Amino acid sequence: MTGFPAALRGLASHETALTACLLRLLTRRGPHGVRQGDMAVPYASGQAALMYGFLFVSVVETVGLAFLIPWPVAHALTLVLDVWGVCFLVALHASCVVRPHVIGADGSLRLRYGALLDIRVPARQIAAVRAERRFPESRMAAVDADGGADLAVAGQTTVTVELTEPVAFVRPLGGTATARVFRWYAEDPAAAVAALRARNRTPPSTPPVTQCS
Repeated sequence: MTGFPAALRGLASHETALTACLLRLLTRRGPHGVRQGDMAVPYASGQAALMYGFLFVSVVETVGLAFLIPWPVAHALTLVLDVWGVCFLVALHASCVVRPHVIGADGSLRLRYGALLDIRVPARQIAAVRAERRFPESRMAAVDADGGADLAVAGQTTVTVELTEPVAFVRPLGGTATARVFRWYAEDPAAAVAALRARNRTPPSTPPVTQCS
């Protein structure tokens, strides 16, 4: 039970961050953490269809259960949970929209997934970058035996960055890890790769791979 308060604080913090992201999107304040000279690298559109599908199913379930459950208390509890689920999905997608990846003016790289993940890679540690479409089956930011971490969106990544030394980061559930290769999704991988190479004068380590399964 010693870890429960920390887990509860983490959940509350994440919910607060999601709410802030949703408000930021609704008020059109622009992307979070993108300074003058930086380049925002969006990734949210890659999962838009999937998110809208989940949202549609959640709404149908909420309406359906409202007619099927006859007991007032159970009906109220189910309604609260279903409405929370719908709001969570909307806020999660909003967080991915307003928290894009960021290529810094100094050549640094900031990899994110909504409010769940935030990895900062200094420019001096970027060794090579290439466009490479992959379809990993690993969990978000799980590090494999070769020191690579996948930040997939809708089951795919489009850019691979190799580092000169491992970078430590905090995983979505609070655990820590280190990785020397990051494979991540960008809506426009060619533009992202070009920007990173231009700002770091970094060549690709190997010829680009069009598709890997």
